[in-house]
Amino acid sequence: MNAIIAFLNTILWNYVLVYGLLAAGIYFSVRLGFLQIRHFPEFFRSVMRTPKQDNSGITPFQALCTSLASRVGTGNIAGVAVALYLGGAGAIFWMWIVAFVGMATAYAESTLAQLYKTRDADGQFRGGPAFYISKGLKAPWAAIIFSICLIIAFGLVFNAVQANAIADAMNGSFGISKIAVGVVIAILAGIVIFGGIRQIARVAELVVPFMAAIYLGVAIYVLIANIAEVPALIALIVKSAFGVEAAAGGIAGALMNGVKRGLFSNEAGMGSAPNIAASATPNPHHPSSQGFVQALGVFIDTILICTATAIMILLSHKLDPSSGLTGTLLTQEAMTVHIGWFGSYFISIAIFFFAFTSIIGNYAYAENAMIYLGAGKHFWLTLLRCGTLLMVIWGAYESILTVFDAADAAMGLMATINLIAITLLSGTVVKVTKDYFEQKKAGTPHFTLQNYPELSGKVDGEIWK
Repeated sequence: MNAIIAFLNTILWNYVLVYGLLAAGIYFSVRLGFLQIRHFPEFFRSVMRTPKQDNSGITPFQALCTSLASRVGTGNIAGVAVALYLGGAGAIFWMWIVAFVGMATAYAESTLAQLYKTRDADGQFRGGPAFYISKGLKAPWAAIIFSICLIIAFGLVFNAVQANAIADAMNGSFGISKIAVGVVIAILAGIVIFGGIRQIARVAELVVPFMAAIYLGVAIYVLIANIAEVPALIALIVKSAFGVEAAAGGIAGALMNGVKRGLFSNEAGMGSAPNIAASATPNPHHPSSQGFVQALGVFIDTILICTATAIMILLSHKLDPSSGLTGTLLTQEAMTVHIGWFGSYFISIAIFFFAFTSIIGNYAYAENAMIYLGAGKHFWLTLLRCGTLLMVIWGAYESILTVFDAADAAMGLMATINLIAITLLSGTVVKVTKDYFEQKKAGTPHFTLQNYPELSGKVDGEIWK
């Protein structure tokens, strides 16, 4: 069994997804006229507009914060350090490239999620890849596979991974026992997730901006304190990206490690963020506006937060492939250089917030998948919530590689299904986008379903009336 899972992961993650996600980003960038450049200000406007009062959905800002809660995790701290260790300074350049094209993919999948959303038994908006795969492509069997994979990966196993990272950090810095950390995390997470999507969104709205602002603030301080080194640092990143400067792995190492870390961190095209994007009430009343919001999420995750980690590591001069120092330890050593003895504790605290919000964000996605599978009754959701919390406690003190590998395989399969789906539905994305900007020239865009006869019977007419 282990050999089969390992083989699947090799095929999915080293070939299908790395190239597939990158190709999808380039494809949508071209088809949408590089909207991530031409219409970048619209990303911010879609978040900052006054939210519409609607009991069916959460606000666009809450949707952004909840998706960031899932996106921004231990990978933004430990993962970036590993990418730099294996690929050199040039890896961050390829992370930027991946984020640039990934913004178009994120826009496409979240626009589709908004378009095909529906209401659950409680009247709340629900949607995501399972819904547009089932309704848009008439492939409910693929939607079921997608949902099951999402529940396994995001609802259960990845939360154990995040809990393990928190427990390691708290144990290493403060000497707190791992099982105690796991229990505390489970209690805190339980308070949030038993309140449902709205409670998760409210907590994310408060915690995510706070943790991001503090982390980016420290990075800005480091930049200012080392401003004289910044021009040379930028030159090093660009030269290493193209193999001009000697670095670990050469150009191939920088390219592959930067691409992989960028893709895995921002999750563009994976089919995760659209699950919460569909829960938002967009302003204006048009599917595209929520697509812009989630494209901004990719920018914040990779261009801002991953870059912040990379800059702090590179300016510390602690990056040395021969030292064996990598992952969280490398980031902690770097922070110690910049802010003294508190640096190690700062990273441990950052890991706590980043990983904890990932747990509640991941659960939100899994709950959405349960709704699609028809398991939205309180009994089934309670079962999922209890399962999530048990995995948090278990993950805090256990580390069984086979289970984590199985989750990677599940995530790889769901991402592959989503990539195929959004590519097949790309014509709809292009038409909806064109409609948005044509209407914007004349005033405020408003989606009119009558202009899309091909969507008759596929889209909820009551929502988009």
